[in-house]
Amino acid sequence: MPLDPAAPRFARQRVLDGFGASAQQRLAAAHVVVVGAGGLGSAVLPAIVGAGVGTITIVDDDTVDASNLHRQTLHRAEDVGRLKVESAAEALRAMSPDTVIHPVAERFTGRNALDLLLDADLLIDGSDNAPTRYLCNDIAAVRGIPLVWGSAVRYTGQAGVAWDERGVDYRDLFPEAPDAESLSCELVGVLPPVCTVIGGVMAAEAIKLLTGIGEPLLGRVAIFDARSGGMREVRYEREPGVARPGSIEERTAERELDGSTSIDSPALAAELAGDQPPMLIDVREPHEHSFVALPGSTLIPLRDVLAGVDPLDRDADIVLYCHHGVRSGQALASMQTLGFTRVRHLTGGIDAYARAVDPAMPRY
Repeated sequence: MPLDPAAPRFARQRVLDGFGASAQQRLAAAHVVVVGAGGLGSAVLPAIVGAGVGTITIVDDDTVDASNLHRQTLHRAEDVGRLKVESAAEALRAMSPDTVIHPVAERFTGRNALDLLLDADLLIDGSDNAPTRYLCNDIAAVRGIPLVWGSAVRYTGQAGVAWDERGVDYRDLFPEAPDAESLSCELVGVLPPVCTVIGGVMAAEAIKLLTGIGEPLLGRVAIFDARSGGMREVRYEREPGVARPGSIEERTAERELDGSTSIDSPALAAELAGDQPPMLIDVREPHEHSFVALPGSTLIPLRDVLAGVDPLDRDADIVLYCHHGVRSGQALASMQTLGFTRVRHLTGGIDAYARAVDPAMPRY
């Protein structure tokens, strides 16, 4: 049965000053994707399940190892060798049978990230490795949702919020990725309570973002030192006019250097109403196309475009679109290499079209 935000189990939370039934309802309606079911995930996941988040997707392709057990408390000794998402899901369902838990036994990559975040309200990175965090940062920016991130190594930990739409993200704090190996828990270790403290901070940030209560750690990093027992804060901001390596702005700018290869939503609407409208190709996934699509468009998922689109006329007037313009930019580059001479893509994707041209269109 669906999670009931009015259930007695949430009574001590609903009575909080400024919280109430409305905030509890927002948690119950929320979908959170958590990357990593390890040390940080073991603290974050029980906390957001206990708080009443209605739907949680857990993404992790790793298995439980005996060396994990001192800090990854979602897993038990008998879970050694099991997929972490399976043992985590089992433990969380025991806590809250009505919470919807989706275990995904895959690595979070550029190939599956957009699909995994299709209807997510929030992304939490508990992977504690730099490449995945930068990917989480960039994918969250593409989707327009906040990212809660954390790290724990040795005796210290950090946590913060990245939200590109609100003017600051992880690349503003660390433009260049650190040496991942030098920060590995396998090499330098980690004190278990550091994961607990930082995971608790991350869970609190997630609850604040989902309910609108309090001030999120946006442009601020909370840093915990277990040896001193102290917590301090570092503030940062986006440097005006500076493109960050690998940023959403930089990638978009690279695609839009040649205006002849892109079209905005009002211009496309005008062309579609004309005597010779362009051919529309939707490069999203079938489930996205079935939810909402531009009238008259043909579905050719990005993977099929990248594999080759021989049946199409290479001189046809074609406009590609996706959700936010990222996948269509990839499809555009691929089709240009195949010799298509009149192919363009819709900047901002169908989401921008809905906002600028047809507000009645469903958005996701």
